[in-house]
Parts: sequence; structure tokens; C-alpha cells
Amino acid sequence: MRLLELLLFLSNIGLFALTFLLKKGRREIPIFVASGIATLLLVIHWTVEGYRVQLFFAYGITIIFLATSGYRCFKKSSPKKIPRYLLGTANTAIAIMLLATAGLMYVFPVFKLPEPIGEFKVGTQTFHFVDPKREEIFGDGSEDKRELMVQVWYPAQAVTGKYAPFIPDTGILSYMAANYALPGFTFQHLKYVSSHAYSEAEVSSAQTSYPLILANPGFGSSRFLHTSQAENLASHGYIVAVIDHTYNTFATEFPDGRITTITTSDLFSPDHDYRTEIGNRDKLGKVLTNDVALALDQFELIQSGQLPSRLKGRIDLAHVGVFGHSIGGATAYDASYDPRIAVGIDLDGALYRLRERVALRKPFLFMNSESEFERLKMVKDNHVYTNAELNRMGNTREWMDQVTEDKKVELERMRETIAAGGQFLYIENTEHLNFTDVQFISPIFKMLGVTGKTAPDRVNSVINAYMLDFFDIYLKNQGGILMKGSDSRFPEVKLVTSIL
Repeated sequence: MRLLELLLFLSNIGLFALTFLLKKGRREIPIFVASGIATLLLVIHWTVEGYRVQLFFAYGITIIFLATSGYRCFKKSSPKKIPRYLLGTANTAIAIMLLATAGLMYVFPVFKLPEPIGEFKVGTQTFHFVDPKREEIFGDGSEDKRELMVQVWYPAQAVTGKYAPFIPDTGILSYMAANYALPGFTFQHLKYVSSHAYSEAEVSSAQTSYPLILANPGFGSSRFLHTSQAENLASHGYIVAVIDHTYNTFATEFPDGRITTITTSDLFSPDHDYRTEIGNRDKLGKVLTNDVALALDQFELIQSGQLPSRLKGRIDLAHVGVFGHSIGGATAYDASYDPRIAVGIDLDGALYRLRERVALRKPFLFMNSESEFERLKMVKDNHVYTNAELNRMGNTREWMDQVTEDKKVELERMRETIAAGGQFLYIENTEHLNFTDVQFISPIFKMLGVTGKTAPDRVNSVINAYMLDFFDIYLKNQGGILMKGSDSRFPEVKLVTSIL
């Protein structure tokens, strides 16, 4: 919660309290003075911090108190007595508005992202890549080529000035709200959230080059929702490129102002049978995997100077990693078959194209939520679902039997991959969206059960620590302490490779 908006809200509470604490006939001037102070706070808040919809009632209360107290102070004749029932109604309305404001400020805070803890400052730059070889199959234009927005975070020289905003493309915020079935204005305050990166900063000269990590958001997500992970890795000496997979994000804004929204949801329907759904997921997955290959191709051109960027000559293409969340985690796995990629991490993502390839033989880390681990364990233990469980999930026994069959193949793929180096772990009291910055946006997500009981800052620090440790092993030939076994600093992390 920002300081000035907090002071404005407290001034509203103070004004309301004065109407009860001061006797009639002695309250006009103090309330007028107090409302003047509240109005001054409102003006400064609007000027310095910027207004937001969640404080609409606070703005209204401030203006109403200023108007009514000013009228009472400067009117020469005695004001007419207001009936008690009207006063009671007005006071009740103000109390409700104060409670509503407190609730909205709590549910939709202007939060602070965790600060990266590495030695480097962080710079950021955004790229627009086009693949002339691939037709866009998810858009409206039949002749469109596949194009991507990719944001890069990297180690930067010491700089001063303002941080880049968390979400610079504010035009997508209404689409983000729609993605959660909320009114379009709901997330407009996120334009005030700051990152910890500097736009277009010079690359740090501390090293000649830095390993590259490619990252993939999940279905209906966005590159911005992995900012804290990217910034932390960059602060430890990595160049991190997070790919907006066009038409699989809730929205992507391009340099010419076009905004594309999610259309890949059309691939999935409750009317489909299981094999159709899996086939469509594989179809989507192939596009996402090819996006990673495109991004890597483009960074090769950037490294050689064929595409202009301050990253020219600074990318260590001999040490490339990949990670992703949800279907983006499956993308990280599938993209790792590319010989240019050395290592990968899957954050809570079920694999795709299970029957199209042999097992991946590369170091790989599977990091799961507790809920996903429990589902996998039920498959491993040959759990037979009861009718009550099937009804609760809204699935048929035939559907779940096919899910179990595929999950067994997935577990075998994971086992074979981990045998080549890697780990399988889960984090207690976490849910699927704890692996994104969604967990910081609102505590309502915890109440709805889409994020777990553990505090977001703690979950974020755990995920960052294990991601960094794993990438350090294979991309920098250092670290690896956390991969060796349980660590007292992270008791919520359970290394469970043995169940595979």
C-alpha cells in the first residue's frame, strides 16, 4: 500500500470519527480544517502516485466532507436541522464506503516485487521477432507470419534513475482483467507497480559474456508475470529472455500498437473426447516449441550483430538454458531436444508430445506445486478414483483412465530424463500460480485456492534459489548445493526423485 493513499484513507476515517467525537456546534471548523487537509492529501496523491479506481469511495468521501463542512462554516444563517434517520443513513453509507475502500485496497494493492538479490544491476530491453518461414495458424489473417514479443533482462552497468514499470504495455491490462472474468478497470492500478530493471541500460562490463536462459509463460499468461524470476537470474549474471507466445497470452501488444489476445483456448472444449484434447494440446505445444527455436535463432543474429542490440557479442551461446511454467514448462522440456540448449526447468507443467519422441537425455529439474505432486503420486500409487471423487472433479471414469495412462508415460519420461542429471521436487503449501508473479497481485488468489498458503515472498525466494542453483551447475559449473539433498534453510522443499 502506497504512503499517500494510506494517509488519505486514514484521513477519511479521522473525518468520520470527528463527526461523533465533537459536540454539535463545535465540530464545523475542525471538520472543515480536517477536510481541507484530506483534500490536500488527495491532490498530492493524484499528482505523485496517480489515482486509481479502488479509491473511488475515498475520493468521494473527501470531497463530500469538504463541501458540506465548508457550507456549514460559511453559511450565515443556521443550517436546517437534518432528520436523524437521514443522518443515520448517511453515516451508514460512509461506514460502508470506508469498509469497501479498505477491502479494495487490500484485495488490489499497488504491491512491490521482491528485489533481486544478485550482485548485478538489471537492465531490460524488448524485441519484436518475425518468423518468415511459419504461417500464423492462430490469428485471423490467413497470410500472417508468426511473430513474437520477447523481453530480455540482463546484467547492467551501475545506473541511476527510474525503474521500468512492471507492465509497460498498459493497453493489455483490460484484457488481463477479462482473462479473470473481472471488469476491465480492475487491474489498471498495476501501471503503478515498478520493476527493478532499467530500460535500455548498458550491459555490465564485469564479464565478457553471460549465459542465455529462454523462458516460457503458461497458457493465458504473459511475459510480465515472470519478471521477478527473470530479474533475479539477471542479477546473478544471466541474460534471460521471456517469450510472449502470441495468441497464447491473455494479450500481447506489438510495436505498431496492435494487441493480440488469447485464441488458443478455442482448441479446447468440454465437448471433445480425451484424445482430441490431447491432440490439440500437442498441436499447440509444437508451435510453442518452434517459438523457442525462433527466439534462439534471433539471439544468434543479435550476438553476431546482424540484428542491432546492445547485447551484441555479450551472449554466451555455448551455455543456454530454458525454463517455463505450466504448458510453458512442457515447452521448456520439449525445446530442450534442441542441441543448442544444455539444461532446463519445468515449473509445474504437464508434458506434451509424449509419444512423438524418445526420452530427453539432458539435465532437467522438475519443480512442482504440492497439488501437482499429489496428483502424480496418485498415478504412481495406482489410485482408483471413487465415484464421489469423479463427480467432484466433473470427469468420467473413462476420461480419468486415459489421463492415468498418459501420466504413467509422463512419469517414465521424467524418470529417464532425471537419470541423465537432474531432480524432481515439490514445494509444500503451494499451488499452480505460485510459480508466477500472479501471487503478488492479490491475496484473493490465495483465498480462491489458486495460490497456496505460504506467503508469496517466501515461495518466490524458494523458487529463485533452486532455479539459480540448478542453472549454476550446468551453465556456470558452480553451485549445486541445493541439488544434493534436503537443506535446513528450505524445509518446505521436498526432493522426491526417489518416487520415480
